[in-house]
Amino acid sequence: MAKPASEYTRKRNFAITSEPAESTRKGKSSSKAKALGFVIQKHDARNLHYDFRLELDGTLKSWAVPKGPSLDPKQKRLAVHVEDHPLDYADFEGSIPKGQYGGGDVIVWDRGVWQPHGDPQKKPMRKANSNLPWSARSSAATGRWCARGSRAAAARSSGC
Repeated sequence: MAKPASEYTRKRNFAITSEPAESTRKGKSSSKAKALGFVIQKHDARNLHYDFRLELDGTLKSWAVPKGPSLDPKQKRLAVHVEDHPLDYADFEGSIPKGQYGGGDVIVWDRGVWQPHGDPQKKPMRKANSNLPWSARSSAATGRWCARGSRAAAARSSGC
């Protein structure tokens, strides 16, 4: 039996968009890997925002950040969880045609490596009051951050 199409694939027409299709490429499957990749993409779609993507379990866990990243650790930023993206998307830059999901220009704003402090499987970031501290190194920033789940995110993920 064929595997059902992912949310990422269902939202895109690959005959029109130049975004990478999902592949069978295997990523690092363990959160215990020494260095996992991340990318921040500036996405000038209907509303300018930044897409934050963390490599984990062979995919890019993804969030839209409406106000963009901040280098000030005291400044909180809303990050809205979106569908996982294939690992190849970390290298994507280009124009998504208007009328297509996410239509607009995408550039890589920053990339680097990250390391979770703790097990992301035991502290999923979509659960209310969950905290996942992590470290990152990139050309724009090096330091420690903490992803915090919200009650709204937990309600969305539970179907409420």
